[in-house]
Amino acid sequence: MPTTSDVPSGPAEPGRQRDQAARAEAAAAWRVAATPHAAPEAAFNAYSDSGQGWTGGDSTYAQRLPDGRVVWAFSDTFVGPVNADGSRPETTPFINNSFVVQTPDESIHTVTGGTKEHPAPLIPSPADGWYWLGGRTLNGDNLDVMALRFQRTGEGLWDWQWVSNNLARFDSQTLALKELIPLPSDANVQRSAWVLQEQGSTYVYGVEDSGEAKYLHIARVAGGDLAQPWEYWTGDDWSNDEAAAARVLSGVANEHSVTAWKDGYLLVTHDTSEAFNPRILGYTAATPTGPFTNPVELYRTPETGTDPQVFTYNSHVQPHLSSDDSLLISYNVNTLDPQALYRAGGTSIYRPRFVRVELEADNPNAPEPYRGRGRTAPSPRTGRER
Repeated sequence: MPTTSDVPSGPAEPGRQRDQAARAEAAAAWRVAATPHAAPEAAFNAYSDSGQGWTGGDSTYAQRLPDGRVVWAFSDTFVGPVNADGSRPETTPFINNSFVVQTPDESIHTVTGGTKEHPAPLIPSPADGWYWLGGRTLNGDNLDVMALRFQRTGEGLWDWQWVSNNLARFDSQTLALKELIPLPSDANVQRSAWVLQEQGSTYVYGVEDSGEAKYLHIARVAGGDLAQPWEYWTGDDWSNDEAAAARVLSGVANEHSVTAWKDGYLLVTHDTSEAFNPRILGYTAATPTGPFTNPVELYRTPETGTDPQVFTYNSHVQPHLSSDDSLLISYNVNTLDPQALYRAGGTSIYRPRFVRVELEADNPNAPEPYRGRGRTAPSPRTGRER
């Protein structure tokens, strides 16, 4: 599920007109070609329709394992069955986190806790809440996944709140949960949006979510073990003080991506400056800490507006299926009417969409802020995940 501010985002901040003008100028300098329903969307749809396991979920974080399998981490998840008309039985299991695994021969299966008859979350839920999954990385034999803990505050649909950041450490062979490690959580920053291994460090991108506005924050550890001490980007340097962290960018979503792109970095996010915003934006930067500038509209989700209850969220790049010239972006679709997910055709709502985006300069004078100022050389694209 989205966070509260992913849905009814608050009013735009002062300077929004300047932001819109900057976006218009940047958009005029870039040519964007988007192809919806890109692979692996059809494979996920067919698997969902089969009712043999996962039938819908959100978050959609992927990690390629050394043996060629791809693990897709989902947060709130429906697990089969599915009726012939695309409806779900009211008794359909609903859990708060799961894995969907694609094997090299393109078969798909679901990994959960519990049993096949009684599936449970991969991370056992506390009595008053649950865990949602986020950014992921490989660390030796471990598949490390960021996990946010939430707790209920009442009986209403939106009566819950974020509690803490955690690291869920899974065995990369068996995908069994090995341990749940508490992470820094004292600065009101949900540190799970994205994880990037780059330049000998592991960067963690998080969001300060005030309900009316959201701000990007950045932390990192030396090496690849997120259980080691963290430091925080202040806007000028790194600090050991979590409270010293700077707001790097406003208007980001609780889930977004920062990936190596050409000679720099690309941040992809839903634009949360307006409620129910269908725009997916791309920002470029020379370094993993930004500044992230020149926002360009990469795609406008068509599901938004077709039904007043339906909205989109959680857009980010899938690095293992992208290159400098062609980005695969996933996003999630949901509805403010939970019963719609059980009616005829409801299974098709709550599952990820994939769009293939090609982004290139429209003229020789197009701004390329990443060129020559970021990494010392362009990264070879050999399929290695960033």
